[in-house]
Amino acid sequence: MNYKIMIRIHSWILLLASAFMAPALLISIVTSDRPAERGFTGAILITLAAAAVLRLVSRNAERKFYAREGLVCTGMAWIVLSLSGCLPFFLSGRIPNFIDAFFEIVSGFTTTGASVVSDVEALGKGLLYWRSFSHWVGGMGVLVFFLAIIPASGRNDGYMLHILRAESPGPSVNKMVPRMRDTAAILYIMYCVLTLLDIMFLLVGRMPVFDAVCIAFGTAGTGGFAVLNSGMAAYTPFAQNVTTVFMLLFGVNFSIYYMLLLKHVKQALFDEELRLYFGIVAASILFTAVNVYRCMPETANVEGTIRHSAFQVASIITTTGYSTLDFDKWPGFSKAILLCLMFVGASAGSTGGGIKVSRVLLLIKNLRRNAHQIFHPHEVRIVRMNGSRVPEQTMSNVNNYLAAYVIIVIVSFLLLALDRGNFSLTTDFSAVMATFNNIGPGFDAVGPTQNFSCYGNLSTLVMAFDMLLGRLEIFPILALFAPSTYKE
Repeated sequence: MNYKIMIRIHSWILLLASAFMAPALLISIVTSDRPAERGFTGAILITLAAAAVLRLVSRNAERKFYAREGLVCTGMAWIVLSLSGCLPFFLSGRIPNFIDAFFEIVSGFTTTGASVVSDVEALGKGLLYWRSFSHWVGGMGVLVFFLAIIPASGRNDGYMLHILRAESPGPSVNKMVPRMRDTAAILYIMYCVLTLLDIMFLLVGRMPVFDAVCIAFGTAGTGGFAVLNSGMAAYTPFAQNVTTVFMLLFGVNFSIYYMLLLKHVKQALFDEELRLYFGIVAASILFTAVNVYRCMPETANVEGTIRHSAFQVASIITTTGYSTLDFDKWPGFSKAILLCLMFVGASAGSTGGGIKVSRVLLLIKNLRRNAHQIFHPHEVRIVRMNGSRVPEQTMSNVNNYLAAYVIIVIVSFLLLALDRGNFSLTTDFSAVMATFNNIGPGFDAVGPTQNFSCYGNLSTLVMAFDMLLGRLEIFPILALFAPSTYKE
């Protein structure tokens, strides 16, 4: 295990974290928010000091880097980044409980959007910006950002590939171009362009500049931190529709956009995951809108029902978590659809969470293959995706992921029930699903008009851990606790 190179990378991550806080500090100074100024100043100084120590310790680090280092480095980087990022909340006194502050920023970086803050507007614009910006950085991945900006060198590609695969969501991550640094740069260029387009459309809809930037950051990272206590409900239907469209766009595999840039239009449009993704979205919007309109005729109108249904379906399947209304008051069938979408999640290679549409598709194909082999045991069938053979190792990885997914959900659910034991099963289960799948709001006591402050420290830590597990696809975090990881 090459500890020095991992420590060197963590020093760079802390330097980036301190740089990321600078705009939020400036906003706090401009708005004369003294507690936030103290919080960001203290956090930056502590982060820079920690980075300097790590830099000193990792002198003369060798560049030997393998898959094991990639897993450990990725898992530890997100924990270190979160410990640094929570300091402004804690030092400013706006979130006086350190565990709650840690939960809040983990929710930001993992693009979950679950909050322990009841009055978000009281945080001040500096801390609101920091929350939303953490979504944007975490959406594509802070380590991907690091890979995109480090100096180009052929020697870097070894650890670049291992880190990119460990941090990026989905069954597998491949190079778009020969050099991994260029792949990371292409991803972030597309990410930035889509974010800027989102901001421009929101400004056209007369959304305030600060709100437009923060909402676009949350949309791009498929997070869910709002800057108003009313969430997205206070904005115009145009702004809500723009956000719906961009949530769905950021839930698409970014390799699709790269294929479109290369003018491989047919290959992009006939991608099996893309078609299933939009098929699920269309069907969910239709069934939800019809169910809400029929069961709640006293409050429903055609335009509003379709708009809110489309918004909430897009918000949940992309694991963004924004809300335009209290969908916890919807009929049971509509809430059941949203709960199912929590499991499915967005596309692989997107900024969304959940199991991922590609895994769902592979599981369906594998189930069909196994059912066929019951009646034809001697026939050999292979699973194909987009006409290409899916390696059996990939299928095995999908099955392993699903097994770990189920075990973690069950254990987390039991721990939440054990901590306080005075919440409904719906509250505890939806809280686990909302955090583990990086969604944000759940149902009942953690619904869209509520928050997660009702839980004690144990449950808060469990859910923070779940958010990290969900964002990093389980195994980089689990690798930190496996003794075999550290054996030579």
